[in-house]
Amino acid sequence: MTGLGWALADSWTIARRTLTHWRMQPGLVLFNWFFPVLMLLLFGGLLGGAMETPEGSSYYELLVPGIFALSMLFGLEGTMTAVTTDVSKGVTDRFRSLPMSSAAVVLGRCIADMLDSVVTLIVLAATGLALGWRWHEGLPSALAAFGLLLLLRFALLWVGIFIGLTVKNAQSVTMVQVLVWPVGFLSSTFVATSTMPAWLGTIAQWNPLSATATAARALFGNPDPSATATWIGTHAGLAALIAPAVLIAVFLPLSAHRYRTLSR
Repeated sequence: MTGLGWALADSWTIARRTLTHWRMQPGLVLFNWFFPVLMLLLFGGLLGGAMETPEGSSYYELLVPGIFALSMLFGLEGTMTAVTTDVSKGVTDRFRSLPMSSAAVVLGRCIADMLDSVVTLIVLAATGLALGWRWHEGLPSALAAFGLLLLLRFALLWVGIFIGLTVKNAQSVTMVQVLVWPVGFLSSTFVATSTMPAWLGTIAQWNPLSATATAARALFGNPDPSATATWIGTHAGLAALIAPAVLIAVFLPLSAHRYRTLSR
């Protein structure tokens, strides 16, 4: 095989290692898949009756795409923990000593986590459909929306890999994970940013999570009061492309550099 072929083969080997771990820990994997479902049911029940929605639509039309985006962010926690655990146990150093592609370790993690994200979206979409959520703009637009969600997940993967390679141990990851929740909730995931104080709504609108959620709602044909007359509100689709691209441009080379210079 060519060098690229060997790199892909090595990456798939690392990905299969992660998939094997999941098969040996089915309870943990199922929890990761169904935790976003719990969030959907919980907030749908708590906020659904208090939210004003356009006539003929339900709160789930707003909530389900938001939970899609939120689940892409929550996947960051698993990536950070897995990478840090491998580093602290010396597994990453062992891989680096083997005659394999230097990119295979991080690419293998990306492949496995992206497959996990696809399953998460399938489970969430099935739950949303059962609750009455629908997309109204046809299958191509729906697939484009899911593509934007996975693009956000891919960008956040590199953030997680960089943090996982940088922090000292799993306990340090826990402190970083605490910050994931404010980022997730300070967005248009659950409520329209127009209902927030002006300064807070502006911050929430510029959250990449809000851009992806708003763009996904537009592609699904779901109502979204956050799509206001501001630039970020009317150009959410463009922002949903630019923000992940910036994250990838920053954190992919940082992750590669950190992996090459890793010494613990």
